[in-house]
Amino acid sequence: MTVPRAAQAQGRLDAQYEATLSGIPVGKGAWTVDIGDDQFSAGATGGTSGLMKTFSSGSGSGASQGRVVNGALIATGYTASTTTSKKSETIHMTLDKGTVKEFGIDPVPPVDADRIPITEAHRRGVFDPMTASLLRVPGNGDPVAPEACRTGAAVFDGRMRYDLKLDFKRMVTVKAEKGYYGPAVVCAVYFSPVAGYIPDRPVIKYLAAQRDIEITFAPVAGTRILVPFRMRVPTPLGMAMLEATQFITQAAPPRVAKTQ
Repeated sequence: MTVPRAAQAQGRLDAQYEATLSGIPVGKGAWTVDIGDDQFSAGATGGTSGLMKTFSSGSGSGASQGRVVNGALIATGYTASTTTSKKSETIHMTLDKGTVKEFGIDPVPPVDADRIPITEAHRRGVFDPMTASLLRVPGNGDPVAPEACRTGAAVFDGRMRYDLKLDFKRMVTVKAEKGYYGPAVVCAVYFSPVAGYIPDRPVIKYLAAQRDIEITFAPVAGTRILVPFRMRVPTPLGMAMLEATQFITQAAPPRVAKTQ
């Protein structure tokens, strides 16, 4: 006979985003997330567009994959590539239960004596940047709730180790041009560099001092995972914003296992 497998959340997201700076379009991107009963994968691509492309063309991609254990996303691998008119770079990382087993940057960057070194301790108990952005909400209630923001993450991106802390700001209703229309939760995001960075870099100081960065999270149907729908970051040149124009999400049907 056949019996349903133990209840596992499964769903998929296909999203498209537009990046603006002071309201001017500067980039576009796509993000797909697949969450199965025991495995997950996420991939993103993006590049400059509009006026920004006239000054500086660039593109990038990122991907993570791993296992789903009791609803939690446990990454096993992460890659990220960026290409500009001046250079190309690829970061790769292998993880095991939150510990970075191996990582590298190609081509190998020059050693900078001012950079705070990454130690073995910095590579334990961490998320890769992609998995860290997929917010898992424990419990059985509605995942789109203030409690979703009461969390944080230790992140290692292959070069820098930093902490992200989230706090609840407000509940909103969001509407993509195509796809999702419904409730979302807005979290304040606080960035704290730990290692692998150069302390005197102005961008690091600016991000660490920011108290107005916020991310709006919307749900992946059939799961307890929330994904960024909109991100706002104040900059000296005006508000930088990444917002979903398409956010198509659907629950996957539960798998059925055969038993004797």
